[in-house]
Amino acid sequence: MAIKTGRADKAAVVLIDYDKCTACGLCVKVCKGAPLYMEGNKVFIDQSNFFGCVGCGHCAAVCPVECIRVEGRELSSADMIRLPDSVSRSNYNQLYSLMLSRRSIREFKEREVEQEIIDKIIEAVSTAPMGLPPSDVEILILQGKEKVSEFSRDMINYFKKIKWMFSPPILTIMRPFVSKEVYESFKTFLIPAMDIFIKEKEAGRDWLLYDAPLALYFHVSPYADPVDPFISATYAMLAAESLGLGSCMIGTVGYGVRYSKELKKKYGIPLKNQQGIMIIMGYPDVKYRRGIKRSLAKVSYY
Repeated sequence: MAIKTGRADKAAVVLIDYDKCTACGLCVKVCKGAPLYMEGNKVFIDQSNFFGCVGCGHCAAVCPVECIRVEGRELSSADMIRLPDSVSRSNYNQLYSLMLSRRSIREFKEREVEQEIIDKIIEAVSTAPMGLPPSDVEILILQGKEKVSEFSRDMINYFKKIKWMFSPPILTIMRPFVSKEVYESFKTFLIPAMDIFIKEKEAGRDWLLYDAPLALYFHVSPYADPVDPFISATYAMLAAESLGLGSCMIGTVGYGVRYSKELKKKYGIPLKNQQGIMIIMGYPDVKYRRGIKRSLAKVSYY
């Protein structure tokens, strides 16, 4: 039975050129949808086994003689590409240096982000892993300071409309129905944040999206793993850093978009799509000279 996603509802088709196949078994070893199996000295396909072909492409990617093609679930043989050789890949120290150097940037130069740079970021994001292929991640791109400011204004106006829902009397009524952590998050972050956004916007300052020249909102269909947009957003931030841009995650936007049909309709976000994450980007107007060594809440071994 094929796994349904926002973009696929049928199993992909696996095609094997048996004249080339050496029956090495690597394709069967990496096939986790499980339509491939060995019998004797030959690879067979049974789409009724487990989930059938999910279109991950592992079998075609691992085959040493390139005798396998996968077609369907937004995948085709044309999507198979050569991997970069080892000397052109970053090593751990290079990757760690990139990660350590990245900071949340909220101060941007008066400079637009070139289309070529945006295209490279999207290209990098397309390599991000997802819960199930094909990726259900969608990206709303707000290109240019005017578009970003318009979105910020719409979001803050929405906060004004719903602010009454977080008034002291309403919170008192809600208190028995929400966890302590949710209640304290409302009181110490969400409510004060909305007040700040509204107050600063009325004074002509954007404390939601910080007058960024570029913003990307990542969201997914109801079928997708809810973490998929956050993984893609992280890839985007690292790609942006490598291209000389600064970036910052703005989680508050996701809460607003999640509950506003008006915002979803205006900006072409499917009404049923899950809550996502926004990343603002631009050329940094400040230069950080030292990094900060962070710590995790806990690391344990069992």
